[in-house]
Amino acid sequence: MAYTEVSFNEASAFIDLANIAKLREITPLKGGWANSNYLATLEDGTELVLKVWDERPPDEVENIIEQSCWLEKHGIPTPNALVLKNGKRMLVKNGQAWMLMPFVSGGWLPSDSKSLYDLGRIQALLHKVPICDGISSTFSIGYIFWQQMIDEAKKNNTTTSFIELLETEMAALKESIPDDLPRGIIHGDLYPDNVIGVEGEVRALLDFEEICIESLAMDLVTTYVGFGWEDGFPNGERWHSLLAGYESVRPLSDVEKAALPDLHRYSVLAVAAWRYWQFVINIPGTEHTNRYVEMVERLDKPLPF
Repeated sequence: MAYTEVSFNEASAFIDLANIAKLREITPLKGGWANSNYLATLEDGTELVLKVWDERPPDEVENIIEQSCWLEKHGIPTPNALVLKNGKRMLVKNGQAWMLMPFVSGGWLPSDSKSLYDLGRIQALLHKVPICDGISSTFSIGYIFWQQMIDEAKKNNTTTSFIELLETEMAALKESIPDDLPRGIIHGDLYPDNVIGVEGEVRALLDFEEICIESLAMDLVTTYVGFGWEDGFPNGERWHSLLAGYESVRPLSDVEKAALPDLHRYSVLAVAAWRYWQFVINIPGTEHTNRYVEMVERLDKPLPF
């Protein structure tokens, strides 16, 4: 999905700012719900991703780029922005950050057992990366975000049943989820369209837009929310494959295991809240208006943990 249209001439002018070949072709890339991504093919056959950040201001993007470089330095497979001729890794155009990244071949990672085992392993390695300066301690689609939505709805008299659900669930989850769960760097959004791979192998983690310091177990069940459900129901085999890969690097504590159902509920509601904000409030009237309902309907399903 592309929210910002980029013409061939605009892309060509941007690519000229890097010490690379001329642009031959540009086409929108599938996947992604928050920013605009294009495949840029150069005259020498090189393929790059041109990314325009629609949701995050340039100062936040600059932090995300620095943090992605930190992760790559510690062995996490993620493509980083190319350095332009001026030594910067991004350009600010019309108030938006633009950047170029290597295109990683492969498709979205499938949900077979071997692939999910490798994804769990890679995610555990991410969770062992030392914390660096500049990483937020706030999960951007979590409680603070929910409270903002609730307050805005009450102020504008636009409260709905979903907003009321968020308020009720937030109070309950704050009581039930322990405050002292192990925390560290999390991705926060490891859904299929953010993981490039082939069967049995993760090649790249993409889009660290939600990167923050948070519960590691919450990040793991967020990945299960993205990869583990099939036809509206949780797939137990997928969970056990993901968990086995994860625990081959970092075993969960008993306290984390006990909290998994509540953490899963928190994650499901966080995704629902973002979808509600994006497609009901921010960009209403599209075919995605009811995407949040898919997550709400998961709340009453039995889980494999």
